[in-house]
Amino acid sequence: MNNKEVLLTGITGFLGSHTAIELLNRGYKVTGTLRDLNRIDSIRSIISNHTDNIDNLSFFQAELLDKEVWKKATANKDYVIHAASPFPRELPKDENELIIPAKEGTLNVLTAAKSNKVKRVVIVSSISTVVYGKKKDELENVFTEETWTDTANRVDTKPYIRSKTIAEKAAWDFIKKDSDGMEMVSVLPGAMLGPVLEEDFGTSANIVIKALDGKMPAMPKIAFEIVDVRSVAQLLVDVMEKPQAAGNRFMASAGHMTMKQLANVLKSNFPDKKISTSELPNFMSRFIALFEPSLKPILLDLGITRKIDATKAKRVLGWKPISKEDAILACAKSVLKIGIVK
Repeated sequence: MNNKEVLLTGITGFLGSHTAIELLNRGYKVTGTLRDLNRIDSIRSIISNHTDNIDNLSFFQAELLDKEVWKKATANKDYVIHAASPFPRELPKDENELIIPAKEGTLNVLTAAKSNKVKRVVIVSSISTVVYGKKKDELENVFTEETWTDTANRVDTKPYIRSKTIAEKAAWDFIKKDSDGMEMVSVLPGAMLGPVLEEDFGTSANIVIKALDGKMPAMPKIAFEIVDVRSVAQLLVDVMEKPQAAGNRFMASAGHMTMKQLANVLKSNFPDKKISTSELPNFMSRFIALFEPSLKPILLDLGITRKIDATKAKRVLGWKPISKEDAILACAKSVLKIGIVK
């Protein structure tokens, strides 16, 4: 045991629970934050199935907008991994319901960490902070971590995308102005798949669930970057540990895939399931989204390819992500095992 202490925000989330497992298996003492103390027993039980070091896990109740609580939470911690972020399954009517807690929560964590002399903070951001807010001619470009989403372009952004971009930019501005020696790294995952550990699953898993349950008559013509949640958890701990990661953004993706390609992977591995591999015309996807709110965020990507170069994490840190096919299948097997899909 290395006796280093890590504060992990949002431990009950899809990424949070997998990151706790990775940290515990590497020998860290972990304090996970959550909003509801009633979740402690269930999340401890789930995590204990994947590590022998469960005794090194403790919990701390915290709300993103409570400044004072973060001063206590970050006390005596060597590192902070900030994975907590509002991500609703349906868009709120007022985008500030997303933007304010995302931005102010991040700044509250950073301010408290700095006052308690935390060595390094890792921020979980999103590939969406890179690839949106583009004009048509800009979509010909290949985007890297040097690129930022233009939040002023409201045609090619949505509230969640703006909230993640505004929060991450605010974090970098904070570090540049007065870090007092504290280091920061951000990790920008694509759509996270991989094994779902409980019924309170990550939003990205809906992609697999909807394809697997046979209720999708055809697939929207959209594509996205896929990454296994276990690979993201590994990368979060890598960037926390490795000196060369400091001051950098790292996109996390195992590759690009269309909904049709994803459906084909599922169909070939689950032949008894009624999985459609045909594609919806774009006008039909827009029409269906009028009645299915969860589809509205994907309309920005209908018929559009957003090209990225996500090799930096592999090149700088030697990161080796699980393949996108394995991420899809691990997600599918887990939702069937848990009973989310019958």
